[in-house]
Amino acid sequence: MVVGKVLEIRRHENSDHMWICQVDVGEEAPIQIVTGAQNVRQGDLCPVAKHNSYLPGGVHITKGKLRGETSCGMLCSLKELGLTVNDFPYAIEDGIFILEEPDVYVGQDINEVIGTDDSVVEFEITNNRTDCYSIIGIAREAAATFETPLTLHEPEVMGSDAGSVFDCLEVEVPDADLCARYTARMVKNVKIGPSPKWLRQRLHALGVRPINNIVDITNYVMLEYGQPMHAFDYRYVSSGKIVVRRAKEGENLTTLDGNEHVLTDKMLVIADSDRAIGLAGIMGGLNSEILDTTTTVVFESANFDGTCIRQTANALGMRTDASSKFEKNLNPLTTYPAIQRACELVEQLGAGDVLDGVIDVLNYVPPQVDVAFEPDRINRHLGTDLSREDMIALLSRLGFVIEGDVIHVPEWRTDIHHMADVAEEVARMYGYDRIPVTMFQGATAQGGYTEDQKKWNLTGTVCRGMGYSEILTYSFGSPAMFDMIRLPQDSPLRKTVTIINPLGEDTSIMRTTTLPCMLETLSRNNAYRNKAAKLYELARIYLPLAGEDLPKEDVILTLGTYGAGETFFTLKGELETVFKALNVEPRTYTAVTDNPSYHPGRCARLSVGGVDVGYMGQVHPLVAANYDMDGEIYCAEINFTTLLGLLAPESVYHPLPRYPAVERDIAVVCDDRLTVAEVESCIQAAGGQLLRSVKLFDLYKGKGIPEGKKSLAFNLILRADDRTLTDADSEAVMKAVLERLESSLGAVLR
Repeated sequence: MVVGKVLEIRRHENSDHMWICQVDVGEEAPIQIVTGAQNVRQGDLCPVAKHNSYLPGGVHITKGKLRGETSCGMLCSLKELGLTVNDFPYAIEDGIFILEEPDVYVGQDINEVIGTDDSVVEFEITNNRTDCYSIIGIAREAAATFETPLTLHEPEVMGSDAGSVFDCLEVEVPDADLCARYTARMVKNVKIGPSPKWLRQRLHALGVRPINNIVDITNYVMLEYGQPMHAFDYRYVSSGKIVVRRAKEGENLTTLDGNEHVLTDKMLVIADSDRAIGLAGIMGGLNSEILDTTTTVVFESANFDGTCIRQTANALGMRTDASSKFEKNLNPLTTYPAIQRACELVEQLGAGDVLDGVIDVLNYVPPQVDVAFEPDRINRHLGTDLSREDMIALLSRLGFVIEGDVIHVPEWRTDIHHMADVAEEVARMYGYDRIPVTMFQGATAQGGYTEDQKKWNLTGTVCRGMGYSEILTYSFGSPAMFDMIRLPQDSPLRKTVTIINPLGEDTSIMRTTTLPCMLETLSRNNAYRNKAAKLYELARIYLPLAGEDLPKEDVILTLGTYGAGETFFTLKGELETVFKALNVEPRTYTAVTDNPSYHPGRCARLSVGGVDVGYMGQVHPLVAANYDMDGEIYCAEINFTTLLGLLAPESVYHPLPRYPAVERDIAVVCDDRLTVAEVESCIQAAGGQLLRSVKLFDLYKGKGIPEGKKSLAFNLILRADDRTLTDADSEAVMKAVLERLESSLGAVLR
């Protein structure tokens, strides 16, 4: 593609809108090109795509015929060159690009004319390197890589006699937690117009569309310093006051893209005394846009909270060059040199008169970051053998200052905090390809289970040994599950953690009880016609805590069983096996009738040392019916987290007895309301040290026993560790037991 000169132009005989041009492209003879453009005149210089050339986007231009006339190429418009009128303001948008550039000659490569003959290097920057989101940052890296001194330009603003910024503008930052720094300057007598060619070409090379000199300056500084900037039309800043504040709930703002947004009080805006005029860190407002009639401009260079900017951009579906930088938490110390650079460019381009003074609200200064310098540790970490001096030389090239055993991190390197970060810098500057391949070195930590994990595994082993199969169920569920197990409406278990983005209503809350999950699994097995099932699960529940963001997570041991031979007492015996394996002492079972999920006559509360740990018993028939099950279903819910805190510290083993035992059987008549456990406890308390075992072997109601009474027969084993018991010893124990039974429980010898 070259510069061509139209030598001759005439009408196409077979078309009322086409022209046949003879064009000089610097070859021996002119070439003929047919065009439909109406703005071409004899003597014009314009871009020519010759035969077998390619336009931006891969469009292939070849020789052909148009209405019977040969066309050996194409005269090009701005659009066909990948340009706009912002790149060349004197051109027209719809028509051939008529060149007005100086020193252009026929046959010249068009890339030299439009400024696309340079080399553009694309860098892929990781998110932690915010310092490299700028030309200056890349220059620092290039200087360090090629061991070349870095020379940075220090902006100089001459100022003018147009006045002081302090007489025209006031800045307030009430929400200082979201704005670390706000720097502002003003320019009067602004002359809005196109930027010079060099500025337009640099912006174009960086993928930014030139607009006008003021807007182009803000974009140029953002690319050069990595500091987003914005310019306001001062006449639309009410009362000459800028306020950086949280938006009001429901406040409206129309941004420069023409879209209206409804804001929340979690978003940060730039406002004047009356309304919002910009969305902080994302986009300016349409109500303060720079126009061709703008005469006074406020330049803003600020540092905003990255989290706030990211959340606002996501909530509004807006992602701009500015927001993509701010959300990575930029260095607030860059705002001042960036605004100085912008004002310097205003003066260089003759775009206006810069007012004296800088408004600089500094709410936060990043502390100096120091990291311990540990060459030996870095070498072990990398597998290298670099000397201390070599490491200092490598780090110094990157701007690090080493004093003794301390590394002073430069203020632009916000990603350096630990030894591993320093080691990474040493490795990449030394060269990854130069690091030798070695075997891993270092001590290997001894792994193992924690004590709680051991108890968890032991419990699973015991349950499986008793014929139970482990299940894994979802931690979330539906609010309807509480109705399924007949939970009262005022039950604290109905207070749940609600999932923000659930898959559906059935998975909208985190569970506070594991019973519904166990019953669903038992019901599914029953539906599959499994005549019997024994299932267990160790899983978490999630209990909300007042004033806390995160819930309390307790581990629950849940047992569930149904089928022939399964009774209340078989389940109790299996729980006893688990408790004995875990060394849980003492254990108490108390009959309860107020648990709506269980049968009122076949439910017990389990306590250890006076602390309630759960329930066991037959599932209430109405609950079973809710899960399409009939027959007897037995479940147990044990708070395993609480249980682990109640375990006996260690198991105590006793030697085999050296002296014989004495056995006594007694049968007592007591009230039917008394439980066997209450009677056993009373016997144990009265028997003292000599009583070693109490076992129930008979329960009788009927003939000979009064109404409302029952007969309980127990086997008692007595033994002493230091002697053989005499009849007197045995009788004393039995007398004490009977007296205690009668006085405490009203039970008498049958």
